[in-house]
Amino acid sequence: MKRTCAPVFLLVFMTVSFSAHAAPGDVVASYPLELKTPSGLAWDGRHFWVSDRTTAKIFKVDPQSGRTLDSIESPGWWPVGLAWDGAYLWNVDLEDKAIYRVLPAGNLTVLTLAAETDAPRGVAWDGKGLWIADGRASKISRIDPTDGTIISSIPTPTAGSPKPTEPWGLAWDGKSLWVSDRHRDAIYRIDKERGDVIASFKSPGPFPTGLAHDGSNLWVVDYETRTLYKLALDPGTTWVRRDEKHESIEFFEEWKNFGPGTIKDLEVFIAVPGDLPTQQIVKPPEFEPAPSSFVTDEWGQKIARFAFAELKPGQTARAAMKVEARIHAVQWHIDPARTGTLKDVPAEIRAKYLVNASKLSFDDPVIQKALKEAVGDEKNPYWIARRIYRFVQEKMHYHLSGGWNQAPTVLARGSGSCSEYTFVYMAMCRAAGLPARYAGSVVIRGDDASMDDVFHRWVEVYLPNYGWIPVDPSGGDEPQPEEQARFFGGLANRFLITTQGGGGSRYLDWDYNANERWKCEGKCKLMRRKIGDWVPVGKKYEKEGAVREPEGGTRAPSPGATCR
Repeated sequence: MKRTCAPVFLLVFMTVSFSAHAAPGDVVASYPLELKTPSGLAWDGRHFWVSDRTTAKIFKVDPQSGRTLDSIESPGWWPVGLAWDGAYLWNVDLEDKAIYRVLPAGNLTVLTLAAETDAPRGVAWDGKGLWIADGRASKISRIDPTDGTIISSIPTPTAGSPKPTEPWGLAWDGKSLWVSDRHRDAIYRIDKERGDVIASFKSPGPFPTGLAHDGSNLWVVDYETRTLYKLALDPGTTWVRRDEKHESIEFFEEWKNFGPGTIKDLEVFIAVPGDLPTQQIVKPPEFEPAPSSFVTDEWGQKIARFAFAELKPGQTARAAMKVEARIHAVQWHIDPARTGTLKDVPAEIRAKYLVNASKLSFDDPVIQKALKEAVGDEKNPYWIARRIYRFVQEKMHYHLSGGWNQAPTVLARGSGSCSEYTFVYMAMCRAAGLPARYAGSVVIRGDDASMDDVFHRWVEVYLPNYGWIPVDPSGGDEPQPEEQARFFGGLANRFLITTQGGGGSRYLDWDYNANERWKCEGKCKLMRRKIGDWVPVGKKYEKEGAVREPEGGTRAPSPGATCR
């Protein structure tokens, strides 16, 4: 970005009209600023205050137009973060590495604190004390407003990332902190106790430097666009779709009998997908051969049943389902304060999705002890789910070793596949009184034209006022809070969800996507394959001048998606 020494004055003002259906993070108004290098931002209940490095001043700004109304001298030469405590401005200075408390009337500095960091950025007042963002140490610290000493610290949303990251803006909304990251071009809502990311969205500009909350909306000032943006926070919808992919998916199960005996009866059960927030089935699935029947299990899952008889040595049986679907990335917007209580969960949901089961065994001492450690006396359904989520990720690591053990065994071992992570998480949620079930899928493996033969399973928890929310404890088992949050209430556009179940199914057992049962006369050596092939709709693939379908090659599954 080209920089000049003199301030630039922009005289054209613009307002973006508010939409009743705006999603959190949507811009509902924006105002160009009469500043060259805006950084910190604070709201005093009537006006904004914006710090400017070029002039080393702090400007009073009209929230209805963005026009400058007045200014005061900054106590230092490089003002960055600003916060309002009800009577005074707190100003962080990057060059002085100091925090100043300023009375705007009279432009009086009444207190100077040394910042215990080499890279102080944003500052926020939570009604009792100060928070300061450290631009290099990847932490946000609560500090004593009388002497500046650090009381406690939490990680920034991107802490632990190998990629460049720099927290800058900081604000308090009465319940949680907001922080912006200039390299991620993102804004995060975080829990001030542990640093868990509650929500995130893309910044409206490429260099978000200052944040402020006016009681209803979040405001961000951008250094590069020199613009003040007003962002919606109250969602007009529970979830938002984006990044559509139009795909054709063929899922098949194939059996071959190597003998010497004969398979007398072979039943194959394939779960039939339906419309969900993440996917819309374009037309009814096609089957080859035609199913013998369609059945529905005790969880409401529709299943195509195929029956094969007399599969002799050397013979093959194949059951396939072809689905055309529009797949989306979806983000749920959840306010922990609006999730109600466990008593608000409908009785029919509690009756169905709080029962114990063979793979869960949540009455086992291992699960009961883990539940006490993870949840403690927490009563809020959202935070029960988040605390269990964090606990499982702290106590386990991903390892695919074959087999699906019971939840107590998996937790005691400390490792498991995605299905085993799912069993542990479900067991702990149900033991806590939080309804939980699982979802199973066929997965895009890297390229939109790809092959999947390991699949993926995760959990859905029921939150009052929001319904079923996806939670992927194995996918989110990453060190960065940002990545952990991405898998709590969010799904990428990589999954065709075929199965939703609460436990053992009369047709699928504890499996997902498909299951089978067979009887053999004598000795039988069997080969079985389950594969999902993805092909983008409307695209052609060229190889040596010939049009072909994409080949399904084996590739290393993406982190967090390897499964069984």
